[in-house]
Amino acid sequence: MSTMPGGRPSTTPRSAFGKRLAEARQRAGLSQAEVGEKMGVSQRAIAHWERRHASLYPEQITALSRILKVRVDELLGISSDRRKPGPPSKLERQIEAVRKLPRAKQTFVSEMLDNVLGGPTK
Repeated sequence: MSTMPGGRPSTTPRSAFGKRLAEARQRAGLSQAEVGEKMGVSQRAIAHWERRHASLYPEQITALSRILKVRVDELLGISSDRRKPGPPSKLERQIEAVRKLPRAKQTFVSEMLDNVLGGPTK
């Protein structure tokens, strides 16, 4: 039986997805309520996803990935050998920073990259 901070003990073992979700949420330093608020769902929904077998929409999984700053394949338990674990590269940090810019500045950066790379990128 496990206990969550501020919650009551649960007698239900976590599903494999639920365990990965809870671990990612805790690593991100977020409560179930905070994740729920960012997702537009209740804290109870997040608790349910962490405790029971749940069917989530792809959009919900990608939103969780973004909020918790983990890859979708990590949440889904799919091993990926394409990148070694570790801190994000400088380029990955820059791309994330660009994503947070206002749309006009994103367009400026995109046009600048098009010029450097020799044409529009897909």
